[in-house]
Parts: sequence; C-alpha cells; structure tokens
Amino acid sequence: MSANLPKQVVILAGGRGTRLGDITRHIPKPMVPFYGKPFIQYLIEYFRDEGGIKRFLILLGYLSEKVTDYFGDGTEFGVEIEYDITAVENETGTRLRSAIPKVDDYFLMVYCDNYCPIPLAKMADAYHAAGTLAQVVVYQNNDGYTKSNLRVENGRIVVYDKSRVTENLQGVEIGFLLAQKAVLEMIPKHGNPSFERTVFPQLIAANQFAAFPTEHRYYSVGKVARLPLTEQFLARHPTILLDRDGVLNKKAPKACYIEKWDDWEWLPGALQAIALLRKAGYRLLIISNQAGIARGKMTEDDLTDIHKHMLEDIRSVGGDIDKIYYCPHGWNDGCDCRKPSIGMFLQAQREYHLDLSRTTYIGDDERDGIAARRANCGFQMVDESRSLLDVVTELLNKENKHV
Repeated sequence: MSANLPKQVVILAGGRGTRLGDITRHIPKPMVPFYGKPFIQYLIEYFRDEGGIKRFLILLGYLSEKVTDYFGDGTEFGVEIEYDITAVENETGTRLRSAIPKVDDYFLMVYCDNYCPIPLAKMADAYHAAGTLAQVVVYQNNDGYTKSNLRVENGRIVVYDKSRVTENLQGVEIGFLLAQKAVLEMIPKHGNPSFERTVFPQLIAANQFAAFPTEHRYYSVGKVARLPLTEQFLARHPTILLDRDGVLNKKAPKACYIEKWDDWEWLPGALQAIALLRKAGYRLLIISNQAGIARGKMTEDDLTDIHKHMLEDIRSVGGDIDKIYYCPHGWNDGCDCRKPSIGMFLQAQREYHLDLSRTTYIGDDERDGIAARRANCGFQMVDESRSLLDVVTELLNKENKHV
C-alpha cells in the first residue's frame, strides 16, 4: 500500500447498460453476476484488499435500488458506502456534478464495468510524481483487443477521442482515474454533459492529464461479447508459472545449454512438486528463455524433443504442464519476450485470462524476479538451499491453513 493512495473511490454506475440487451432488463450493469457475486463487488473487494481503501461513493441511476438493497451501507462487506442517485438519463458529467459535495479533495474514479488488477500503490506513486491534476490508467492495446480512443506522448495524454475516429490512436482509457477535486469544477455548470467529452480535452490542453500504462488485459461487463472472457478471468483458476532450467532440471554451465534430452537431469523433488501442484488443482505454465536457439547451439526441433521427453516423465508421475512458453532470441535481438521483459507473461495472461496479481512465478535468478515484478506477479526463488519441492510444500501448507 502507498501513502499516496486516496481514501475514497467514486464509482460511476448509473447507466442503463443497453449494450447488454435483455440482461439488464431487470438488473443494472454493475449487478451482472459471476460465481454468486455481482461484478461491482469484485471491484469493491479489489480496492479494499489491494489498496486498503474502504470508503466508496457509488453514483447511481438505473435500477438504483438493486445496488442499494444488496450493499446497504457496506458494513457487511467491510467498507463504508455512500450513494448519490440521479435521473437515469444523466450523463457521467451530470452525475459527478451532482456528487461534488460528497467527493474528497483527492479521489479515485472508476467505471462500474471495467476491472483490471492494477498495482494501486505504483499507480498512486506515479500520479504524485507526475504532478498533474489527473491521471488515468491506459490499456496500451498492443494486441488490438479493442478500438483505441487516445494517444499518449511522454507520459501525457495528448489526444482523446471518445468516438475513436481520429487517426493514429493507440491506447484505451479504462477508468481508474486519480484526480484532484478541482477537476470536477471543469464540468459545465448546465446541461447534461459527458465528463470524458468535456473535461478530458481541458486537461489535455493544460498538459495536466497523465497516463499510467498497463499491458495487463482489462475485463468488462460493457458488452455481451466480453462476458465469457470476464467469466474465465473471475474464475481465478489457480495457476503457477515456472521457469525451467534451474527449477525443474539442473542448469547447464554458464554459456552452455540443455541441447538434447541426454543433457537433461531432473532436480531432486521437482517431479514430485509438479505432481503435488496438479493434484491440488493448479494450472502449470512454463516460461523460459532458450537463447541456445539464437546462438545456433540447438534447433527448435531439438527443444521440442526435449519437452516431449520432459512431459512424458511428468505425466508418468501424475503431473502435467498446460503450456510451455519459450523465448528463442538472444540478448541483443530486441524482443519483448526474453526475460526480464514480460512478453511471455502477457501472452499467458491473455490466452488463459489470468489475473497476474494472483499468480506466482517460480524462478532461480534475479532476472526472473525482475520479470515477475514487472508483470505484477508474486515471485518465489529456487536455489541450492530451497528446491521447487520446498516452495510447493510451503505454498500448499499455507493454503491448507486458510481452508
């Protein structure tokens, strides 16, 4: 947690959610359920648990009683909830204008339909370092996940287009906006304005709009097509990410590589550890640098053969690996996948809809730890005094104590 975090979260949750069709005929968008909980509850719990923020102001309109009846004053959820309820047809600017007397001098504003496991302390520290009136989280959208609506230069938003028709846009603002209350004074005093359309251009013109970038995919209840992805994400299937050499098998000497299966030597307890994780219901993914390919010491076919034998041994003891990610590049190739870059982490995140903040990477050197921190993962180190089996045993014992 960071002392720079605000004490209040303001949640915009008043719209009709028309893009959800029949789903929102009887419930408002933030109350769309996943695994017995409404979507907005996941947001509230995230800010409570990740950031220690316990005061919420929820701005409501459509079917507001569905939210107020469920959450009440928030006591049951370990938080304090206040509401500001206005007309269903009100735009975001009008809702925020109405709520100004209830908003703290420094606050975090979020949309009720987007969830992204942002490292909140880093986000707040970046905002204070930027010294701007406002900062918003920007999904960099390098994977073309959606249509971009802004452009960032030197850490500042320089173009915002809610209609998404301007050329050369790159990035999407997903909410998670940190701001001084003075920003709300920029909302037009009359009419029914959109906060984004009227205030964002003013912040950009004053060079007072910072961007906090993320490549971790966000999840949403804004469109029907996104619901299956959000369901997979919120399932929170337990997942462990594993380095290979030095964690599963004995590492080759410096500047050498495991070039063929005959070079492979299992580390003591590694097979047992994988079997234990599988039995406990974990998904297992390998993330490994394999520069021997770039250096001509081996081919990708050689690597495939090594992994074929590796998987045979693992399956013979009741374990399995769901997928193997590897970087075949050398140090100077400029790729984004070679650790400590996080390209392989992001690929795994998107393919399996992982919450990386709830995922642990197990590695054996400093670069692994750097990559894990950059990806906002947990990290556990294997070394001569602490094997993979030791790490797994500690993890499973800790889990059992919380059951």
